[in-house]
Amino acid sequence: MLQITSVALILLAAILTDALTYGQVNVEPNTALLNEGDRTELLCRYGRAINYCRIEIPGEQKVLNLSPEWSKTPGFTYYGAGLNAGQCGVSIERVKASNNGQVKCSLGVEGEELSGTIDLVVALRPQQPIIELIQQPDREGYYPEGKLFHARCSVRNGRPASNISWYIDNLPANKRTSDLNVVPAPTNDNVELMTSIQEIQWYLSPEDSNRKLVCRSHHQTDRESLPPQEGAYIINVRYAPVAQPEALVYGLYLEHTAIVNITIRASPQPVVEWTIDGAIVPQGQTDGRFSAYEPQYMGNDEYNVTLAIAGLTLEDTTKTYNLRASNKIGSRDYQVRISSSSKPPTSSLDVAAIVGIVVAVAVLVLIVLLVVFARATGRWCFGGKSIKTPTNETSDTESADIKATSTATATTATTTATGGGSGGINATEEAHTSEQEQQQEQLERELEPTQKKAKRLPAFAVAILKRFNERDNNRNKGNNKEPTESTLPTPNDQETIDGNDNEPKQDKQLVYAELVLKPANEATTAATTTSPAAAAASGGTTTVATPIIASTEGSANKNTTEYAEIVYVQKGESKK
Repeated sequence: MLQITSVALILLAAILTDALTYGQVNVEPNTALLNEGDRTELLCRYGRAINYCRIEIPGEQKVLNLSPEWSKTPGFTYYGAGLNAGQCGVSIERVKASNNGQVKCSLGVEGEELSGTIDLVVALRPQQPIIELIQQPDREGYYPEGKLFHARCSVRNGRPASNISWYIDNLPANKRTSDLNVVPAPTNDNVELMTSIQEIQWYLSPEDSNRKLVCRSHHQTDRESLPPQEGAYIINVRYAPVAQPEALVYGLYLEHTAIVNITIRASPQPVVEWTIDGAIVPQGQTDGRFSAYEPQYMGNDEYNVTLAIAGLTLEDTTKTYNLRASNKIGSRDYQVRISSSSKPPTSSLDVAAIVGIVVAVAVLVLIVLLVVFARATGRWCFGGKSIKTPTNETSDTESADIKATSTATATTATTTATGGGSGGINATEEAHTSEQEQQQEQLERELEPTQKKAKRLPAFAVAILKRFNERDNNRNKGNNKEPTESTLPTPNDQETIDGNDNEPKQDKQLVYAELVLKPANEATTAATTTSPAAAAASGGTTTVATPIIASTEGSANKNTTEYAEIVYVQKGESKK
């Protein structure tokens, strides 16, 4: 049931549409807005074939009977697809101002006449805009500072109505304006024209003085050859000298005549005087080496004020200079400083300077990183230098190696004189061998708690320290022909390092280094070293113990001996 109803409604709508189409005349366009002299086409259409086409145009005395086959009126021709297509149109070669109005088309259809209308608007260029002052200036044409400026712009006798925009010195005014008001402007020949009116207002400031207020009209008739029309008014404002920051004058030459120029704004022209450390110099006068000139007008209410100083001295650059400018509106004081130095550079940095600084910092950081890397790895300019990095931290593993190695090979000794007793082992040393071994075991027991508390270094740091100490040890063995301490060579001492300062074929490892304080009565033993046979028997381990006696003033019994013990172990042989 619903489907049948929907179909019926659709059929009814189609019938009504067809009836309306056949019963009315459609026009294109509804309104034609043209300039005088333009060409245009106007068309009236009907849904069936028509018998005739008649068109009436305002300003034309004759009614135009048009058809595709013939035309009797010059400048007006038939336009459309033909009478059988139900189209009745006219082509106007040149539109005249008198053609403004409604164009009527009449179509004959089966014994009756149907008609339609088209609005033909022929634009008429309005008059030039006029600015009217609602708030009037004084007799001289000036407004006081802070006065409300109120004006109206009128664009008369235009068709259609003009739009209005405001400008100050060719820039949008951005002031408060009223809505555009369009009123009809009847003429003697009963032709209806339009007048556009708009107002503007704001409070005046010194910046508004000598500026041009422009009212610009925008109309249909504007072309490239006919730009928008304008009306203008120059605003004049009276105001006291305008305040400004302290003036700084640089680049003056000592022992020469210095010219100090200051630019100020005022309306009307001000009268100036200089005060130099309390001495007043009016304009147009000279006081000693100081001469004050009258202000020179530069345009736009700006004046150049000049002070000349003959034979500028360094003392003159330390004086206080005050300029006072006055007119009938008010007065203003200006502080001036002078200097013989060149003008300081601007504090702002451009993009190029910022990029240069960033690049320089990046290069500096890269250089520092390369130097640190070269020093840590012994490369380049650091290839021939040794780096000694002492450390007090050891691992539990290293402590265990010390215990195993030092028990078999380490001995204590005492150096009684520099360079003396370095050739052999005396009888006293042999007698006290067992006592020394007991002392060594006691020393290890005392060191054991400290070693357990030691912190382990990172693996890479331990490796670097080992390598540096190995190279230093080998280099010292090659350079010191007469060592001050008794040290017997071991098979590891015979290993050499190539010219590139690489590691030896069989690397030695620094296992442990410790500084121990011994009582004074135990510091009297002689320096002892292990024999080559003992070193070989202990797995290539060499132990050197050197006593260092430190005394304390006032008490001989409090003397102690510091023992520094260094143990090296061969990688391959230590496992045996």
